[in-house]
Amino acid sequence: MRRKCRIWWPKQLSSTQPSCCKFLFGWFVTCSSDSLDIVVAFASNRESSSNLQSCLQEILHSINGNMHVSLQDKSKFSLLGQYGACINYGQNGVEEDDLRKTCTHGVDGVCECYGQWRCGCLKNDGFLGQCRQVSMESNYWIELAYDSFRLQARGIHWVPKLHHLHWKKEIVSQCDVHVILYETPTYGAHHLSLRYWNSSEHGKASPKKPQWVDELQQKQPLNDMDTVVLAINSASASQKYFERHDSFKQSSANIPIISMFCTFMWHILAMSLASLSTLFYIFIRFFHSFLNFESQSWVYSASAKAFSNTWINFRIRSCQILYWPIFLQDNDLRSQTSVECAERVALHKHSLWSSLVVDILLGDLIGLALLFHAESVCSWVSNIASNLTNELLRSGSVWLMGVPAGFKLNIELAEVLGMVSLNTIQIWSTLWIFVGSLFIYFIKGLAILAILFGVTIPAALVIDMIVIVTLHVSTLHWLISILYSQQLHALAALWRIFRGRKWNPLRQRLDSFDYTVKQHVVGSLLFTPLLLLLPTTSVFYIFFSIMNTAISLSCMFIEVIISIIHATPYIKIALRLIKPRRFPLGIWFEIIACHNNSSHSPWSAYIDKNSLPVDEAPRKEDIDRMVSSVLISILHSNYLSIGQMVLPHYRKAFSGVSGSYIATSVFGLLSGNKVASTLGATLPSTMPWLCIPYNEYWCLCRNSILACMVDCNYYRCHDSRPPSFGLT
Repeated sequence: MRRKCRIWWPKQLSSTQPSCCKFLFGWFVTCSSDSLDIVVAFASNRESSSNLQSCLQEILHSINGNMHVSLQDKSKFSLLGQYGACINYGQNGVEEDDLRKTCTHGVDGVCECYGQWRCGCLKNDGFLGQCRQVSMESNYWIELAYDSFRLQARGIHWVPKLHHLHWKKEIVSQCDVHVILYETPTYGAHHLSLRYWNSSEHGKASPKKPQWVDELQQKQPLNDMDTVVLAINSASASQKYFERHDSFKQSSANIPIISMFCTFMWHILAMSLASLSTLFYIFIRFFHSFLNFESQSWVYSASAKAFSNTWINFRIRSCQILYWPIFLQDNDLRSQTSVECAERVALHKHSLWSSLVVDILLGDLIGLALLFHAESVCSWVSNIASNLTNELLRSGSVWLMGVPAGFKLNIELAEVLGMVSLNTIQIWSTLWIFVGSLFIYFIKGLAILAILFGVTIPAALVIDMIVIVTLHVSTLHWLISILYSQQLHALAALWRIFRGRKWNPLRQRLDSFDYTVKQHVVGSLLFTPLLLLLPTTSVFYIFFSIMNTAISLSCMFIEVIISIIHATPYIKIALRLIKPRRFPLGIWFEIIACHNNSSHSPWSAYIDKNSLPVDEAPRKEDIDRMVSSVLISILHSNYLSIGQMVLPHYRKAFSGVSGSYIATSVFGLLSGNKVASTLGATLPSTMPWLCIPYNEYWCLCRNSILACMVDCNYYRCHDSRPPSFGLT
């Protein structure tokens, strides 16, 4: 089978034509015996690399040890070969005498070496020979030359041309070559990814695949794209590690005044935020100690049940305030070698504090608005409560006691249920008159709570207060639902008597049963009044079910808002709007050139049919096979839209809400059973309580903020990771 070679070439190397010979460093990735991927990470001058000749192997071993574990298992960072104008061993690159001495004729442009790498490319160069000895572990060595190819719009002035390739113990000059130009991924700018960005966050059971898909997956792939993309994402880190050992690499030591001023302001910001966070930590720690002291009392148990939503969101906010400096200071050095892994780690680090900041900013806006319009809000809420009580509850109960919608109800039962409802409403309205004078202070406290702790805690408190304020409605609904459900169960049991069936609770099924005459008579006497009283009970149940469902839907709406605020990836949305290339979604190739390379091959001069015997002369089919094709393309990447990036987070937050939840709620309403009053959305998990001294917490917050500045300056000096909003 014809051999294939893919050369992944950095685009910046093709921007200007080099004047000297350079060494190539990167990875050889093999997936099959006839396919080879050569990922070029960077190029180094001979003059610069000659200073490292005494420890080149140790440097390569050190760089490979710092790479991602998956990349180390598949391939090793090594010296790939060389390219440049210095490759000139003859008219077409190789002297014919050397070829005749070292190679025998073969098809596909493949010659077997009788000696060790005696093609002439390492001739009369001691340092180059030493470099090749270092690269002998990989059994590969590549020689590239210039191929003039101008594409001014893309900034491409030349592309590499395969001179010949040492493929284990063979010299390959004629093979299908695919040169892929890529832009080196850098942190904060862009990177490559083959899979969905949030694939680990919304894993879903895939449907059953057809048999041909399984058979296709069992076949050996032509190339290992996962390893290639991982190597490309690690190219910038490998160059950074290599330049650390390069004595010719000079870093700028000049510190401008603007940088000094920015550093000073960053220290002021770090100390200010650390002091503010420490104040919150002191309050949270005092409140936690007070709750632990009162945790055994009945007041604590009752308040924890009554304000369960507030307590859960307060614990989440406390954990965010306690743990944001720890998340921000978490640096996984091994993940920084791959730009893709570094981006994921950075987004995970900055997701906590960004969610906290946005929540507090929203709380400040809503809290200030409530604080300045507290009286208007208080009067508006009081009017709504009064109208709901008088226009809906009282009027509705009186209406049900008469002839609602023309239905003839049982007058006695309707009066009993109506009077119970009116008395309960009146008692609760009287209590509201005494408590209503304190409602203005509740609004102001809610505004202050929103300003200090964000919008989610006051929103959760509003849910709990709605449940408490409408307790009379939920109580009436609960009592009437019990009457309604028991009446339905009694009618169902009596109906089974007439059918001669009996429910078997052990086997969960209906069995035949012979009832006596007395049982049939008693069943008939009970079935008739219960059936006639069912419309009256149903009307009251439907009315209070509508009221209770409306209250539950309003609480669920606020719960959805809280879950959306917690689940929204604010840092991802901000970076996506500014730099979409930081969120890749698959790759694609733009073909810019494709041609056959048969006449300009350095080996074509050696093949002369007239100089060989008839039986040894290559056939026409073999000569056709020796025609190599060259494909030149540019590597591009697709990018995630905001919807594709945000929807997995929302899907995870509302994973507990499904069609079965709606079906269960509808069945519960029809049968009179209890229906869940909450949506059951997934909130951020709480972490263990953090108890450290105040001064250590202040230092932790300050050092976490300063670490961002240190990382930004470090990567800016090494020109490896351009800083982006201080996210490192």
